[in-house]
Amino acid sequence: MVRNVHIRAWKGLAAAMVAMLALTGCGGAAQQAQTTEQQQAQQQPQQQSQESSTSKTRVVKDSYGDVEIPAHPQRVAAIYQEDFLKALGVSPIVQWYHPAWGKQDYLNLDVPLFDITGSMEVLLQANPDMIIVDGGADAEKYEQYSKVAPTYKLPDELRNDTMGRLKNIADLLGIPEKAAAVEKEYEEKMADAKAKLEKAIGGQSVAVVRLNVGEKPTLALFGEGNAYTGILYKELGLKAPEEVKNQDTHVVLSEEAIPTLRADHIILFPSNGGWTTEENKKAIEMLNTPLWQSVAAVKNSHVYNVDRTHWQSGSVIANMMKADDLVNMFVK
Repeated sequence: MVRNVHIRAWKGLAAAMVAMLALTGCGGAAQQAQTTEQQQAQQQPQQQSQESSTSKTRVVKDSYGDVEIPAHPQRVAAIYQEDFLKALGVSPIVQWYHPAWGKQDYLNLDVPLFDITGSMEVLLQANPDMIIVDGGADAEKYEQYSKVAPTYKLPDELRNDTMGRLKNIADLLGIPEKAAAVEKEYEEKMADAKAKLEKAIGGQSVAVVRLNVGEKPTLALFGEGNAYTGILYKELGLKAPEEVKNQDTHVVLSEEAIPTLRADHIILFPSNGGWTTEENKKAIEMLNTPLWQSVAAVKNSHVYNVDRTHWQSGSVIANMMKADDLVNMFVK
């Protein structure tokens, strides 16, 4: 069964106009009637065109079945996928926000924030004609979104496939041709960065570590298959330290494991906020402890503090920004 939601249309405008004209009475006789007919004849093609273009839909299949979406959606909410919309030249109508983690500041969007932990009110007010979600939306949340507008869940197998997600979203938006141009720019950026990094640091290993802010700060080591940072190894050709191989997500390092981290270089960012955020002061103190100071990369001054907002994203613009960061770090 196809899930259907209201699609704005101009149906009934012609009928309503005829009814209004009828109420004006019969005075004015034949000439007025002829003029009215001519006006209606001129207006009808435009009305039909408007009705045809705004009511056109298509059916696509997602993880939960068939869903009817606009052929060319105009007001799109892409929950935590705003990066892809911006890369495709489309402005999202809301931006993902979490009270503990903030938002993706690097996108510099000027749209209402949608708190994913709160009510649907902001999303309702934004009046989307389509919503795109990823694996972060379970069946219950998906159902809530579907009551607001036609909702499409991205396939889980595209979680680590940046270009796959780009093409999927471009198709949903009815602009598949734009994905090709973005993909070309992306691949050229990655190829250029890869060549420069190979020349600059060769076989030296690079690890990505997140400083987890909380009551008891911890350090998370990101795996080579991580959706956010896996591109360092898969697309940019950097060497992964042994500790991150065959790891698809991340692992929290025990106190015993911290000093044994063998990466030549470490990319470091906090789990939320920025390096100067008040709430992170306690966590940052961990970096002054003998435990962290005993790590080889720390001793060699090979630790690089980066901005969380694009390093904790695996999207198009974010990945290209990471490539720029790495080139700035290592290419002298």
